[in-house]
Amino acid sequence: MRDDCGEAWGARCRRLIYRASHRGTREMDFLLGRFVMAHLPRWDEPTLRRWEALIGEADPDLGRWIFAAPESAPEAYHTLIFELRRFHGLQN
Repeated sequence: MRDDCGEAWGARCRRLIYRASHRGTREMDFLLGRFVMAHLPRWDEPTLRRWEALIGEADPDLGRWIFAAPESAPEAYHTLIFELRRFHGLQN
């Protein structure tokens, strides 16, 4: 987690990590949780907002975008989906 987090930002970081790593399926917990832990310290505000929106999506949609058809994800998520795939060695 970021060392420069203020109290409010730190709560936001913890919430994002929790939501990414407690999805209900081990696969999504692993994929999203590890990714957010590795990348969260470098994200700017717009990326954080896109991530918050992305993890609000349903697991079946996320699974399809990550494993089968990343280009079918809404355009706002493309960068995050492709980074997530690359992070886990899923790129084509």
